Amino acid sequence: MNASRPRAPAGARLAQGSQNRSLERGLEILRAFRPGTDLLGNGELAERTGLAPATVSRLTQTLVLGGFLQHDARARAYRLAPAVLSLGHAMRAASPVLKAATPLMREASGAYKLNVGLASADRAEMVYLESIRYNRRASLRTIVAGQRVPVELTSLGRAYLARLGAAARSRLLADIGAGYRAASWRVIAREIAAAVRQVETAGYCTASWQPGVVALATPLPAAGHAPLVMNFSLQTDEAPASVARSYAQDLLALADGVARAIEREAAGGAG
Repeated sequence: MNASRPRAPAGARLAQGSQNRSLERGLEILRAFRPGTDLLGNGELAERTGLAPATVSRLTQTLVLGGFLQHDARARAYRLAPAVLSLGHAMRAASPVLKAATPLMREASGAYKLNVGLASADRAEMVYLESIRYNRRASLRTIVAGQRVPVELTSLGRAYLARLGAAARSRLLADIGAGYRAASWRVIAREIAAAVRQVETAGYCTASWQPGVVALATPLPAAGHAPLVMNFSLQTDEAPASVARSYAQDLLALADGVARAIEREAAGGAG
């Protein structure tokens, strides 16, 4: 995630239509743990979530009792408990989307010799549901299921933005833009607007937010599921437009095939 973009305070995120504020605040505690973070104390959790220290203390105790956090008495801090991992495993193992999509993604990755990803949005980030990496060296397969990337910089995120309603897109971009310097955000906002137009006219958009890597992405319709986006990415010195000429139609065909496979999977499950 873009380190220069701060997370909004929990109070602002929970202000709209909260049904159970204690539950939502507890989930904010769990969200504060990110890759590379093992232990977080109450003070760090309060800083990351924007919640009051007393509230954080109460919630961490509850999450320990519920089996979702472990307390390290020596470090006076908390780490995620195995129950959190089991939830992710349950989601992946039961997902009809992944059951339908993964074989086709794996086939495409081998045929076209590139990376294939499937993601869905969580607030201002895209979360990989599956990532098939073509690179045969395991040390270079850095994108894995569960990893987050920023909405505003990636082809995945920009394709997702293109399928949001105009009002929802404006609200999300206003929240994200608040974390940037004005000059930087103007550049990114122009790129997002161009990507939205590209999705509307061609069905996909391109981005190259990491040096030497070009990606193109397309929204993937799947009734009954959260909005999905599929991408191709590869290491190359070619311009994004050149990569798109080579692979855009293959991406669109794969997304169409996956969408139909998801429909068949849903129909089979219903029967």
